[in-house]
Amino acid sequence: MRSTVPRGSPTPPLARRWAEAVAIRPFVPRLTPVIPVNDDEPDPSAVAAAAGILRRGGLVAFATETVYGLGADATNPEAVARIFLAKGRPSFNPLIVHADCVEMARDSVLEWPASADVLAREFWPGPLTLVLPRAANIPDVVTAGRETVGVRIPRSRVARALIQATGRPIAAPSANRSTGISPTEAWHVSNDLDGKIDLILDSGKTGVGIESTVLDLTTNPPRVLRPGSITVEQIREALQLEVLGQGAISPDSQAHSSPGQMDIHYAPRTPTFRIEREAFESVPREGRWVLIVLGETPSIDVPPGRRPDQQFHLQTPTEAESSLYSHLQAIDLSGVDFLVIVPPPDEPRWLAIRDRLWRASRPWPAGL
Repeated sequence: MRSTVPRGSPTPPLARRWAEAVAIRPFVPRLTPVIPVNDDEPDPSAVAAAAGILRRGGLVAFATETVYGLGADATNPEAVARIFLAKGRPSFNPLIVHADCVEMARDSVLEWPASADVLAREFWPGPLTLVLPRAANIPDVVTAGRETVGVRIPRSRVARALIQATGRPIAAPSANRSTGISPTEAWHVSNDLDGKIDLILDSGKTGVGIESTVLDLTTNPPRVLRPGSITVEQIREALQLEVLGQGAISPDSQAHSSPGQMDIHYAPRTPTFRIEREAFESVPREGRWVLIVLGETPSIDVPPGRRPDQQFHLQTPTEAESSLYSHLQAIDLSGVDFLVIVPPPDEPRWLAIRDRLWRASRPWPAGL
C-alpha cells in the first residue's frame, strides 16, 4: 500500500512544496498500509478489513470530522494499552469512546440524564463529547482509572461505518505522537506513527480541523473541559441552563478528567512562540522563520530585516480551526528555525484556538 500526500481543499504553500519534493525523490516504503476510502460512500471491503483488525486487538487510524483518530476496541484493555504505547501517551490521559448510535453510547455509560438526550439530538453526530459515569464494559485503561468516560458519535461516515462493522465502541485519541500536532490528513498520521499501528484509512482532509468540545455532565452546572467548535453559548442555548467554561488545567501527575488538559499539547517540533503585535522589534534578524497571524485585524507589516520566510493570516475562527494544524504540520517539514504566532483576540469565539495555541507554544522570550 502507498502512503498519501496532501490533497483535498487548498493546501498551505509549504505543504505543496513538500509534496513536490516527495514526487521527485526515491519512493520510501511505508510499514503501515494506507487504504483510500470515500467518506460519502465508504468501501465495505476496506471498512470490513479495518473492523477485523480492531476485533483482533489491533490499531486503525481513521478520520473523524475533527481530526484523525487512532482507534482500538474500547472494551479490550490490551488493545487500548497499545494506543498508549504507539503514541507514547501518559497513562493518566484518558481516551474518548466513539459510538455509531445513541444506543451504543448509552451502553458505554451508567447514567443517561435528560441533558444528554437534549445534546445528542442537537449536536450528534458531531464534535461534542459528553463526560458521564462509565459502564462496566469500559475498562480502567480507557478512563485513566476515573469513574467517568467521554463518549460521542462522530459525523464522519467512515468512522460510523467502522464502528458499526466492528460491533463495539472504539476508543480513539488523535493519531499522532503524544503532545504533538493533531493530524488532519492521512499523511500526517504516517509521518508520526508509521510502523507503530496496523492500518490507516485515508478519507482525505478532515472538515472541522480541531478536536471535539468536551462537556462534563457529572457536575452541576455542567462544565466545558476542552473548548472546541461547539461553543459554551451553543450548549447553554440547547440546555437552557447555566454551563461553565473551561476549568483550570490539572497537574500532569494526576489523572485528567478529559483529553486535551496537558500543559504542553498540540505542539510542533519547530520551536513555537507567541508574540504580541507591538513586540516585533524583538524578533531577531538571524534565522529562518514563519509567521502566523490570527484575527480579523490587518496582517502585520514586519520591519525590513526581520521579515519571515512565509507569512499566513487566518482571519476567522472557522478558517483557523480548519487549517491551523495543516499549517503546523507543513512548517515542521520546512526546516525553518522557529515559528512565531500572533494570537487572536481574547473573545469567546476564539476560545478553542487560543486554548490550542497556549498549549502548543511559549511566550516570546524577552531579550532575544
